Amino acid sequence: MIDYEEELKKFEPCLDVADAEGAIYDHELTDILDILQEMLREAKSNRRVR
Repeated sequence: MIDYEEELKKFEPCLDVADAEGAIYDHELTDILDILQEMLREAKSNRRVR
């Protein structure tokens, strides 16, 4: 049988949206927009050199 009092003692709430957002945005992750912007910068710089 489940001991609800014991389970409540072990309970850890999940992150709030604000906390999760902070945890996500604190990491410098490369996303597809970063990759596309870098590709465009490289393409523009290569055009100027030729």
